[in-house]
Amino acid sequence: MNAIDIVAELMAAAAATAPKTRGLDYVETKIVRGDELEQLAKAVEEFPRTPRTAYFSHNAQNIRECRALLLVGLKSSPPNGLDCGACGFPDCKAMAKHGKVDGNFQGPVCMFRLLDMGIALGSAVKTASIHNIDNRIMYSAGVAARRMGLVDWDVAMGVPLATGAKNIFFDR
Repeated sequence: MNAIDIVAELMAAAAATAPKTRGLDYVETKIVRGDELEQLAKAVEEFPRTPRTAYFSHNAQNIRECRALLLVGLKSSPPNGLDCGACGFPDCKAMAKHGKVDGNFQGPVCMFRLLDMGIALGSAVKTASIHNIDNRIMYSAGVAARRMGLVDWDVAMGVPLATGAKNIFFDR
């Protein structure tokens, strides 16, 4: 097993064990390798181009240069019950009643669930960093993974993993 494969597994464990609001876990992980990785790169590359997504082609090339990619996301994200309004609705009942709207992601999403996902992502990339594996959190990989049906989650982000003399993810 390659170091990147081992670290990808450790990253998934770090995301799974990261603290979650009220101890409830809605965070999902999936390691993408081999043919799936090329399919994901192609889906990122084929994403409709706008001025805001022009960098997706560069991300696709980065994904192709990787051995693995960790997806982190939320399959469901029920309201936390605090009625905080951070989701844009006056209370959790109003958010739940609204129903899901599908786009690049599916929402609305409880802000606390998104925080849980962010903490899980932070734990995962920290684990990669400890083991000297280059990585970058990519919105494009998460959107493409959802669009191609690689995951059926509401929200997803991708973390491609590589090693080399130079970090390919910050060569912009």
